[in-house]
Amino acid sequence: MLCRARLLSRTSRAFRGFATKTASHDQLYVTQPIFYVNAKPHIGHFYTVVLADTIKRFGELKGKETRLSAGTDEHGMKIQQAAMRARKDPLEFCTENSDQFRALMKAANASITDFTRTTSPGHREKVIYLWKRLVDNGLIYKGSHAGWYAVSDEAFYTSGQVEERQDSSGNRIMVAKESGQPVEWIEEENYMFRLSGFREKLIEWVSGDVIYPEARRNEVLAWLRAGLEDLSVSRPSKRQRWGIRVPDDPDHTIYVWVDALANYLRDDKFFPPDMQVVGKDILRFHAVYWPAMLLAAKLPLPRRILAHAHWTMGAQKMSKSRGNVVDPFAAIGHFGADAMRYYVIRNGGIADDRDFSLDEVLVRYRKDLGGQLGNLAARCLSPNMGVNLNCFAAIGEAQSRNADNSADVELRETLINLPAHISKLYEVGEFGRGMVHIFDALALANRYITQTEPWHLAKLPDAKDRLQTVLFYVLESVRLSALMLQPVMPQKSSTLLDHLAIAASERSWDDVQFGKGWPNTGAERRSLDGVAKLFPKIYSSDLI
Repeated sequence: MLCRARLLSRTSRAFRGFATKTASHDQLYVTQPIFYVNAKPHIGHFYTVVLADTIKRFGELKGKETRLSAGTDEHGMKIQQAAMRARKDPLEFCTENSDQFRALMKAANASITDFTRTTSPGHREKVIYLWKRLVDNGLIYKGSHAGWYAVSDEAFYTSGQVEERQDSSGNRIMVAKESGQPVEWIEEENYMFRLSGFREKLIEWVSGDVIYPEARRNEVLAWLRAGLEDLSVSRPSKRQRWGIRVPDDPDHTIYVWVDALANYLRDDKFFPPDMQVVGKDILRFHAVYWPAMLLAAKLPLPRRILAHAHWTMGAQKMSKSRGNVVDPFAAIGHFGADAMRYYVIRNGGIADDRDFSLDEVLVRYRKDLGGQLGNLAARCLSPNMGVNLNCFAAIGEAQSRNADNSADVELRETLINLPAHISKLYEVGEFGRGMVHIFDALALANRYITQTEPWHLAKLPDAKDRLQTVLFYVLESVRLSALMLQPVMPQKSSTLLDHLAIAASERSWDDVQFGKGWPNTGAERRSLDGVAKLFPKIYSSDLI
């Protein structure tokens, strides 16, 4: 094993010189929280994974070089106790559960570029590096600490952050107001981080446009204005054995949240993170402790934090004891990855919690994906329609200047204005609201096809030009929608664009413009059968 001096020297070399990006940078670094491995993945984890991946994929469509970090948080008291209950070695226990989270990300088709396990040697070097920076800058000291401690949250709380409640057995217990988890009073000697000294700098940082939604930003400002106490950043090793020891003091283990947050560190052009996706329950750690440690280490701060709300079921928090936990693997197996990605993005809450319903997944699948999008494409690509995709480039150019027919005006204006509106929503992470507008446009296209009756025009010898214009408008609605749905439904969108003969080089966000990207020659009409198979019929959610 390396001695401390050699380890710190090697670590300092490994993380020397963090790059500070300019506002016009062409790199996008997105992070999702590393998941705690004390339990199996649930639908909330799936939502976080998909949301972060959607942001990363949107960046790629905008032409940016991207990174998406993920991983598993494997140290701490909860893991130590969970492994003991399972009668397993802690590392074996962590590996089994870490593999399940990897499997979830693969099943979700998440384009992860960096996966960190906090039990890995490389991660340990990051933690020691961060600790050393804090020590060298005089911001860690040893002192006595007393407070209310929640094992489940791995956190101390002040007296103002706890309250007395009644448990299920009628006993009065103390719990953390924020999480509802039981707390116990603990007094011990810890290493302390001088968090209190960063209050004003943090208020200044948070007051900018860095936390979304606004309600979460205001929540953080309220915490900061109420005052900050110094943070306990170690635990006695006799109580918490499973973790990274404090350099030169094996009697103390580094606090799991210092350990976990260090996973975001990078020593290349991508640091600091451009977007950090977190659940609202861990906002304090990411919006107070993490930026304070970066300030203390003289490292650049994250550019933006997106703190999303939670999923409930039957208006209650999901819990194994209540029997209302959704297995994401079963749901993906039943509906498909893209359909589940669409549902959680469309129905998931950013500011407010949302109720999860398998029946609602089925409704969205049938109504939106099969009924609005898939059926619209299938009707127009039917051999009976006689669509000629090769003439769409010319039609698009002509129609972008002016609509020839009054029946086309509403859909034309909607399609021209839609991309800019969707881009603004996507930029702040409001993909769900974007989905609503996209499918509103598709609903308009479905009404348009009913009004214009292309099946009737196909039978009239003198209506060939009008037929192709009508088909252009409908399939242009499909093309634009498929392009804008790529971050959310990458596989289905790609297949649909294949059926429209859209070249791979015409699928960036620059191509999300009215009439752009259609082939001039060589496009073949695709079979109705192929489009229909995009969203095969599902009759029930009861199989899950």
